[in-house]
Amino acid sequence: MSLESVRAFLGQHAPDIEVLESSEPTATVAAAAAAHGVLAAQIAKTLSLWLQDRAVLVVMGGDARLDNRKYKQHFGAKAKMLDAQEVVHWTGHPVGGVCPFGLAHPLPVYADLSLRRFDVVLPAAGSIHSALRIEPERLVRITGAQWVDVAQLPG
Repeated sequence: MSLESVRAFLGQHAPDIEVLESSEPTATVAAAAAAHGVLAAQIAKTLSLWLQDRAVLVVMGGDARLDNRKYKQHFGAKAKMLDAQEVVHWTGHPVGGVCPFGLAHPLPVYADLSLRRFDVVLPAAGSIHSALRIEPERLVRITGAQWVDVAQLPG
């Protein structure tokens, strides 16, 4: 169901984007990078978080970590991850396949500046075996995301 909802979303908002399916699971940043032949940093991981009483998504580079200080400074609240059941309920996607496309419920989407380092990033596409290639600015445009600076890069 989740992969189908992503395909339906893309059909409406970006029909030229192809969903890439892998025979190997791509649920981790390292596995996705290896399967698609890109840098781990190019994998656009989607975090599902509670912002007070609502679920939100934050998409960031695969090598980035959520910076709790920056998050709290920007959002005025401490970051708290959704549990696996909450992730499936709110996004419609399994952990490892979460993306900002084809969501079960409308959610605010935030894109971290760490994505802007690349011309193309690869978010999951609703399953642990799928992804897609997209320009960061286009990801923001088709999901209605807002740019934020809440990540910490390595080094």
